[in-house]
Amino acid sequence: MKRTMVAATAVLALVGSGFSAQAQQSVESFYKGKNIELLIGYSAGGGYDTFARLVARYMTKHIPGNPNIVPRNMPGGGGRVVSGFVARVAPKDGTILATADQSLTLQQALGDKTIQFDNNKFNWIGNPADDNNTLVTNASTGVKTVEDATKTEVALGATGANTTSEQYPKVMNAMLGTKFKIVNGYPGGNDATLAMERNEVGGRGSNSWATWKFTRPDWVKDGKMNILVQIGLKKAADLPDVPLLLDLAKNEQDRAALRLLSAPVAIGRPLFTTPDVPAERVKALRDAFDATMKDPEFLEAAQKERLEINPVGGEELQKIVSEIVSAPKETIERLVSIVGSGA
Repeated sequence: MKRTMVAATAVLALVGSGFSAQAQQSVESFYKGKNIELLIGYSAGGGYDTFARLVARYMTKHIPGNPNIVPRNMPGGGGRVVSGFVARVAPKDGTILATADQSLTLQQALGDKTIQFDNNKFNWIGNPADDNNTLVTNASTGVKTVEDATKTEVALGATGANTTSEQYPKVMNAMLGTKFKIVNGYPGGNDATLAMERNEVGGRGSNSWATWKFTRPDWVKDGKMNILVQIGLKKAADLPDVPLLLDLAKNEQDRAALRLLSAPVAIGRPLFTTPDVPAERVKALRDAFDATMKDPEFLEAAQKERLEINPVGGEELQKIVSEIVSAPKETIERLVSIVGSGA
């Protein structure tokens, strides 16, 4: 009996190994000579665009068959245009990658009717930058703290309705009494930053801390902007004196709502692919992403571009998305009462 069990185990191991090798060969055969189109939900030059293009340059060599990854910008609706395309139009075979606003999962949880897709059905590949967001003002506004913003109105640039750049100032106005005026409609973060430079607006409703350090290191070094709050579940190591938005809540109900608002920060600058992609191709893309995050050439390029890499893998990202979409009803209702459902 014991000999029979050992033999059976050996056979199963060989069969499993055969299936694994077959799947690997199948993935390599599929991708060889093909292009993967990388659709970027914002205009060129911002954080999402920068991270996506950098990952694309190095991820190709880690995908079996080494397909070319071809970036293309598809801005609109704070990432809704590209996400809708990926959900309904794009081929569901693993030849599409995309990046879109991290807030879209939260918007789905809030019942936003403009979310014409299910984030849970996307296959999430990974996020290279788990990094806190920030709300900032121009130094010239004189608004240096949240308390200052309760006394002086400041116009903040935002990239679209129901994106983080609109949500954060809306929530702060409602919960903390700030007087932010939200100026919506910039097609990408870079456009909103240029608006700050031209003094069209007095700040930005949201931008990642890493992106500020990369795109405007002189602003950081020379104190040309004020960071009023950081948004995440814990403080960035190099922003010890900037309050977490989460910690400014005045009661437990608001704290729960701010925690839900802050959770999508872990989604960061994500890469995802279409629903219904064969499992072995999803695994290959996730493995390629993970390998890229450890690739010395990639890490050296990121360092040269002053981009901080703090990755979240695809399986973990899939779990985070699921948890946000299924948040407690009472917490969702509190946020909806402030930012609306997007309906």
